[in-house]
Amino acid sequence: MKNILFLFLFCAGMTLHAQVEKVEPPFWWSAMNLPELQVMFYGNNIAQYDVQASEGVIINNIRKTENPNYIFVTINSGEIPAGNIEFIFRKGKKKVFSETFEFREREEGSALREGFDASDVLYLIMPDRFANGDPSNDSHPELTEKVNRSLQGGRHGGDIQGIIDNLDYIQDLGATAIWSTPLLEDDDPKYSYHTYAQSDVYRIDPRYGSNDDYRRLADEMHDRDMKLIMDYVTNHWGAEHWMIKDLPTYNWVHQFPGYRNSNYRMTTQFDPHKADIDRKLNEDGWFTSTMPDLNQSNPLVLNYLIQNAIWWIEFADLDGFRVDTYSYNEKEGIAEWTKTIMNEYPHFNIVGEVWMHDQAQISYWQKDSPVGAIDSYNTGLPAVMDFTLHDAITGMFDQDEQGYADGMVRAYDNFANDFLYADIYNLLVFAGNHDTGRINEIYDGDLEKYKLALTLVLTTRGIPQLYYGDEIGMRGEKATGDGDIRRDFPGGWNNDEQSAFTKAGRTATQEAYHSFTKKLLNYRKESKVLHNGKLLQYVPEENVYVYFRFNEEDRVMVVINNSPEERELDLVRFTEGLKGAQSGNEVISGNRISLQDSLKITGKSSMVIEL
Repeated sequence: MKNILFLFLFCAGMTLHAQVEKVEPPFWWSAMNLPELQVMFYGNNIAQYDVQASEGVIINNIRKTENPNYIFVTINSGEIPAGNIEFIFRKGKKKVFSETFEFREREEGSALREGFDASDVLYLIMPDRFANGDPSNDSHPELTEKVNRSLQGGRHGGDIQGIIDNLDYIQDLGATAIWSTPLLEDDDPKYSYHTYAQSDVYRIDPRYGSNDDYRRLADEMHDRDMKLIMDYVTNHWGAEHWMIKDLPTYNWVHQFPGYRNSNYRMTTQFDPHKADIDRKLNEDGWFTSTMPDLNQSNPLVLNYLIQNAIWWIEFADLDGFRVDTYSYNEKEGIAEWTKTIMNEYPHFNIVGEVWMHDQAQISYWQKDSPVGAIDSYNTGLPAVMDFTLHDAITGMFDQDEQGYADGMVRAYDNFANDFLYADIYNLLVFAGNHDTGRINEIYDGDLEKYKLALTLVLTTRGIPQLYYGDEIGMRGEKATGDGDIRRDFPGGWNNDEQSAFTKAGRTATQEAYHSFTKKLLNYRKESKVLHNGKLLQYVPEENVYVYFRFNEEDRVMVVINNSPEERELDLVRFTEGLKGAQSGNEVISGNRISLQDSLKITGKSSMVIEL
């Protein structure tokens, strides 16, 4: 009889606790500036219950939706100290069950954390393709797609441990920050390695590691004075996301009804002549059929995204976000998301992907933009990506002859439009990333053209970003598939024939790329004038582009000869930039350079001269 009674009580207890399947966020922090916290409870028919909280905890709102499996409880969280509170679920006067919710002590100085800036160089990693530090997690029983390194678009096994194992390599190269493409769970049945179709945004994909591994990566980086940037996706989730499979509300995602694809026309966000249907298809259309478009005009969705972003900043001690498809979001919603995060962390940094090909159109999305002001719109977004410079870089170094709009004039014209930006030092500059053609494929493995491109990226205004493997000459043809521009880094897997992570393991060609990159990166790391110095540029002549970076203490002269012929510069023209300097140290060669009358520079080469 006692055994029967025990079994009954045990089963009853299991039933009570099974009422709540998920609580999000799973915990929170005390002493946050955000005055309210919205806790989502998910469980079978959970909306049948009334909710109370611990004594002294003020419930501001309880929201039940048309889906009875959700309750959203908003509490006044500003004065709650570290410790546990209780949420009590009742039916009538009867307490049915309760849930403990934890508030943690916030780390000292968390609110004043310093984000990445122009003193940094970002190293962009595709984690599945960088290094496999823990082969035991290559596949996972809970997730559909298994490892298959032979498949270009399959999972190859790279993980967080692989990044940690090679932090010394990245630091030695001269990079100061890592931007990793998303690491959150993506349970798509195929192509899940890119992880932009997330299925759980509170969980690191176990094929990369655990939440604690991600925090350990941040700690290891901070010990090296390096910064960690999370790739955050506000616009969409994956079709396999557990909430997409059981929507809290019909309008949690955009419905037409059902699915409509985006028209990808971001110009409709500000076009004064736009048709409303075109704007709606850009903002509300799905990026692809496997990426349901989140509805940021739904307050529940927007608050969920804000809290999730803040949770990861606090939990993983992040130094910044890169936001995917920023300009596809709903304008007002994404601005509120951005401003709320920046209010919580005023020195944080967020860079948005605005893949457009006109400076005015890109500028529209940056904080305090003079272009956005025309439309009375301000995103609050500190940084945007300089895609127009990228456009120029991928073509101009094949243009040996200077035309009115060809050759190095393309670089000059790009910077001539800097007046359109509110903050030119908060522009991300790059020669390639995980979505673009590999720069070394575009220039057919021409080391000298790579050097010209890298010189420009590392010495102009803004925040440079390097794509993993470019520094060893890695190639890949985008036309053959995205997997080809996301090849495995040689030496990242135990059975690789050679490793490019060490000088001894690199081929002569790889070392030539690497040594040039390392020299310039490490020089830039210590050169404050390249971080925040003003830019003075001269109209290119004979395909030679000359510019200066300067502040009150230092000056650097950069000369890029895009012609295959040697050029001789009459230095009288550059009197304003030289400011009386008679000589300088050339960083790349290490030579002392006379700057008294003229300067010769060989074809297809660059010079970085510290005056």
